[in-house]
Amino acid sequence: MTAVPEYAFRTSTTCKYNNNDPRCVEVATNVPGKVAVRNSTTGRTVEFTPGEWTDFLAGAKLGEFDVTA
Repeated sequence: MTAVPEYAFRTSTTCKYNNNDPRCVEVATNVPGKVAVRNSTTGRTVEFTPGEWTDFLAGAKLGEFDVTA
């Protein structure tokens, strides 16, 4: 049986966390070979490889995921 990694999650400094609306995304990069992203409300976690995470961040910076109303 494989041990579950201990992630050290951190929240973005731009997150406006408050008890009335506790929605923030948290990221952990302390486990070698993995980047974990967690929803602060549900605790659900998704894991990425460092390459996948780098590609996602690059796309986000280029506006690849921008939503127009």
